Amino acid sequence: MSERLIDAGVNLTNHQFDSQHEAIIARATAQNISQMLLIGCDLESSQQALRLAKKYNLLATAGIHPHDAKSADDQLEQQISLLAKHSEVVAIGECGLDYNRDFSPRDIQRNIFSRQLKLAEQLDLPVYLHERDASEDMLSILQSHKVRGVLHCFTGDEDALKHYLALGLYIGITGWVCDERRGEALQQLIPSIPLERLLIETDAPFLIPRTITPKPKSRRNEPCYLPYVCQTIADLKGLEFATVAKQTTLNFQQLFSHKA
Repeated sequence: MSERLIDAGVNLTNHQFDSQHEAIIARATAQNISQMLLIGCDLESSQQALRLAKKYNLLATAGIHPHDAKSADDQLEQQISLLAKHSEVVAIGECGLDYNRDFSPRDIQRNIFSRQLKLAEQLDLPVYLHERDASEDMLSILQSHKVRGVLHCFTGDEDALKHYLALGLYIGITGWVCDERRGEALQQLIPSIPLERLLIETDAPFLIPRTITPKPKSRRNEPCYLPYVCQTIADLKGLEFATVAKQTTLNFQQLFSHKA
């Protein structure tokens, strides 16, 4: 497996990775992971993601996750804009709607999401999107804005997929697709996603691929396991690993305008 891969979504600021960043990046590099996008979920983690991106020559996002929408304030746009001035910050997010857990009231989620979409338009940056059990409202809000971006960790149904693709969004696929229990519906949709619109991501430390052999002792996911996501997609599409690796790398570079 000599093709380079890009992990389009890593929560490297998560406490599970504290004091282990260099080792994690070294293990990823050994598996030909050439670049990672570090995800910001609130102002603090966005600042941390930027610091790590600068230190390790990686990329980052800056934004407010729907879980944290209730904590956002009137200075949101100024705070994110300051972070976005740094070249390492290539997207606004993780932003969106989550009606599965409802950690923030839905009206506040919608408001904070809309504000971040407007900001992305103003800054001409792509968006890094999160959606769970909220596709109808998500699509309605997205249609009111002109943004490009990726629907991260897609786990929706066929109808939602069609609409997201129609909006020109890329679709991010995680180790969820490697799960023979809850990933079956997603596996069936993979052939319907054009290869030119796919990104692969680990969402580490979450969603460890269940196809890893031998099974690791830890349930913590890492960027070094990204090849398992790539291989599963290749198998489901009837393609070579190298084909999926090369195209998803190109897709990432095109979306984020960065030669990774």
